[in-house]
Amino acid sequence: MSKIKIISGWSNPGGSTTSFINLCNLFNENGLDCTFYGPHEWHLDKCKSGRFPEAQPLDPEDTVIMHFFRVKERPPVKRFMLSCHETNLFPLKSMDFSFYDTIHFVSNFQKDWHSINHPSIVIPPIVQKIDWENPKNNTAGVIGSIDSHKQTHLSIKKAIDEGWEKVLLFGVPSDPEYITDFIKPWVESGQVIMMGHEDSKEAMYSKICMVYHSSKRETYGLVEAECKLAGIPFIGPSNDQDILDEEEILERWERVFNEDHSSSK
Repeated sequence: MSKIKIISGWSNPGGSTTSFINLCNLFNENGLDCTFYGPHEWHLDKCKSGRFPEAQPLDPEDTVIMHFFRVKERPPVKRFMLSCHETNLFPLKSMDFSFYDTIHFVSNFQKDWHSINHPSIVIPPIVQKIDWENPKNNTAGVIGSIDSHKQTHLSIKKAIDEGWEKVLLFGVPSDPEYITDFIKPWVESGQVIMMGHEDSKEAMYSKICMVYHSSKRETYGLVEAECKLAGIPFIGPSNDQDILDEEEILERWERVFNEDHSSSK
């Protein structure tokens, strides 16, 4: 039986991991046998999943979707795809992508940024509809990885300057030096609280009245899209990307799966 295997070099909390969990669940709910394999544990209880070694052996009828992982040759499978959720963290022009049948991008902006000549498809991630009620607690939120690319300190400063008493940071620190230099003083002042990663988006958004964002560049802008669907005030640069329902997302993926790549083998 043909199977879809999503194999990622990152399966800890993050936008790409959340996207693959949601996509894997969507496929399985619609009769497409899919498993998401990754090196970390966080994804394991959230979808049909496994660790890297469990993806083997590959079957000739498999569809393999790679992410954030460099490979040296095309495996003997029916369909071999690269799903790219990054810009500068995974620059396609610096790697050999010729043996992929198709490259999946999450937005037109991201596709244009990479600017490569290769068969590709743009399919945005599933955006979860959050049930949100304004807590009216004079607390703002900053959501995402805490690092220089997200410019978390700029979001904090803007929120404080605009009069919010507390700012909650939801996300995983990825740069200890950045935390020490730019975030620690705010935390020590008592105005900023580092909340870590919150699995429940409803629980996270229920604690804040507004979201601030200052990322240098977003491939899609999942936080912005979640805020837009839920009616949560969002302050930051806008990607203004399409938000598709699950039916349309599934249809786009199925069109890719139905393409004939026999000449690529």
